[in-house]
Amino acid sequence: MASVTSTMRTAQHIRCSAKTMGASKRRAAAKPVRRDVRAHEYGASSTSMYTTTEKQESYPSLENILERHCKDEMLRKVIVEMLDCCADITEALRSALVTVEGSSNAFGDSQLSVDVIADNLMWDCVKSSDVVAYGASEEEPEIVACNPNGEYTVCWDPLDGSSIVDNNWAVGTIIGIWDSKSGTGADGLLGATGRDQRTSLVALYGPRTTVIVALDDGVFEFSYGCTPEGCQLPDGSFEPWICSRLDIKIKEDSKIFSPANMRAAQDTEGYKNLLDYYMDSRYTLRYSGGLVPDVYQQFTKNQGVFSNPTSAKSPAKLRLAFEAAPFGLLVEKAGGKTSDGVTGGSILDVQINAVDQRCALCIGSANEVDRFNKIVLGK
Repeated sequence: MASVTSTMRTAQHIRCSAKTMGASKRRAAAKPVRRDVRAHEYGASSTSMYTTTEKQESYPSLENILERHCKDEMLRKVIVEMLDCCADITEALRSALVTVEGSSNAFGDSQLSVDVIADNLMWDCVKSSDVVAYGASEEEPEIVACNPNGEYTVCWDPLDGSSIVDNNWAVGTIIGIWDSKSGTGADGLLGATGRDQRTSLVALYGPRTTVIVALDDGVFEFSYGCTPEGCQLPDGSFEPWICSRLDIKIKEDSKIFSPANMRAAQDTEGYKNLLDYYMDSRYTLRYSGGLVPDVYQQFTKNQGVFSNPTSAKSPAKLRLAFEAAPFGLLVEKAGGKTSDGVTGGSILDVQINAVDQRCALCIGSANEVDRFNKIVLGK
């Protein structure tokens, strides 16, 4: 089955390569777009923050980056397995219709077809792995034994953004990986903290599939299915993953804000004051309602702040092990900061005492998280 899948992917990459060559010729003939022309006449132009990333002559391969930036061979293996699964989810999302499956998850939410597909692919991955000892899914939050000889406990949200996927908006997969001997329990999760993670990955499924990964010395982004020069293998096929951005950093300051749980502003004066500050200071609003795209943009724009406080009438919804901790590791490794939304301390220092533990969260550019702690928490 794996060889068939590999063959299908190889054929697809070759077809995509031909299309890319044709598109390149068309682009060469077209005149470049001037984004600065009459920009003053359009109020949003100066705040749109278009990419400044320039094309490179060649891109490092996944294998090359892992050999240089991930010393642990077993950790490299589980990272590759997770990336392969994200590739499988990518292919499934391209052909699956978004329909109600007729089942519910552990929280009573109706499961969509794509939720079930993504979750099943993750389970197939961890249960067939030589290095995964335990697995836990946000869809059914219980820790399941996988391989008794495995080294890692893997927690995942298979498809974050179920409420917006029917709009064909960007969604993603969030994965946190702990040593199976972390924490106080036998499963490597309970009693551990987000800081105990060996690595974490977040996949973003949009027009392209990209995945950010926490490695030994920084955060790196890998792109799936790209076919630039330098990524062609001797047999003519293309590597499925290339490193599209190296050692990503999040700036201390930001002019982008992503305010979640805005209902809490109705009974939390501090949050209302923070939102007023953003508007009065003419920050740029970038919020889709999906945790993955709303936080992932901090790695592409190199700035941003996502806030999700709680209140008596708007309780916490984010899951610590499945969402907050994996993203927290990535953001802090990139130079950003996190807040647990209660004490003002790092979300990575909050102990995981239940698989389905919920939490508040503020995450992103360091000075903006400090502002959240000051205005919302009074810290």
